[in-house]
Amino acid sequence: MKIQIITLFPGMFEGYFSSSMMLKAQKIKKLDLKIINLRDFGLGSHKTVDDIPYGGGDGMVLKIEPLVAAVDFAKKQDKSAQVILMTPRGKMYTQKLAQELADQNAGLIIICGRYEGYDERITKYVNRQISIGNYVLTGGELPAMVIADSVVRLIPGVLGGETSAEKESFSDGKTVEHPQYTRPEEFQGMKVPEVLLGGNHAQITKWREEHSKR
Repeated sequence: MKIQIITLFPGMFEGYFSSSMMLKAQKIKKLDLKIINLRDFGLGSHKTVDDIPYGGGDGMVLKIEPLVAAVDFAKKQDKSAQVILMTPRGKMYTQKLAQELADQNAGLIIICGRYEGYDERITKYVNRQISIGNYVLTGGELPAMVIADSVVRLIPGVLGGETSAEKESFSDGKTVEHPQYTRPEEFQGMKVPEVLLGGNHAQITKWREEHSKR
């Protein structure tokens, strides 16, 4: 999958995408990641990307010209890519939507908002508007990482185990994953449930299903 992220702060992604699963996905050629600096498409000698809002108010608004120019640049790299705008008014993000994005035969272009917001006209150039929750963040960089992480881990071969992603919380849209235990068998008086130690796979499966429903 090809994921391109448009941001004013590309440095925020360096550590995250150069470690753990995200690094592995790139090494095994399951992920082609590009961080696009919105400042490169700024206007004039000062590379201006924002301006005061019409109608007055606090803060600055991302200008339409740099945003569209950055999207056009990303589209040239991947013509079939879906353009996603991270915004509080977007559709609430769920595991089902993550699976949908992972299954589609297209890459992703993720726009990270900043400051007071963005010129509303950019919405004419996006395919989806997504929110990761009813709270306010400084910008769209953290939400973009959330989208990328949740989608990339669903790409076959990234996690390793064939069913790793299938048995996780919310994989069916409603239940959470059952409790997990490992050695030691007892720690400070707390014991691993007997059913998990007996080797009866039918009973183990039943126990896990019951505790997932809870």
